[in-house]
Amino acid sequence: MTDIVIAQTTIDDEDQAKALARGAVESKLAACAHIDAPFTAFYWWKTEIETAQEWRISYKTTTERLPELEAWVAEKHSYDVPEWITLPVTGGSEAYLSWVVEETTKG
Repeated sequence: MTDIVIAQTTIDDEDQAKALARGAVESKLAACAHIDAPFTAFYWWKTEIETAQEWRISYKTTTERLPELEAWVAEKHSYDVPEWITLPVTGGSEAYLSWVVEETTKG
């Protein structure tokens, strides 16, 4: 088990996805962020099934920085209830995991 997590959110605008990805990295809340190609989402919202084209942003960060990243994304995100899912990283390249820690260290 490591202290690294992948946190994910989605948004329906590519420029906003890029801003959320870049801003978190610039703020050192995440070592990197990947944006997946647009996909079609179906979901319940206020008693209706909605359909939207969305982009998924995956942040690589540490458990220490995760609360700050979550608060930052919630503040910047345009959705009333943005997706926020975290996945533990249970292993990986020691060099890569060390890089994530180094790049997210406050300094």
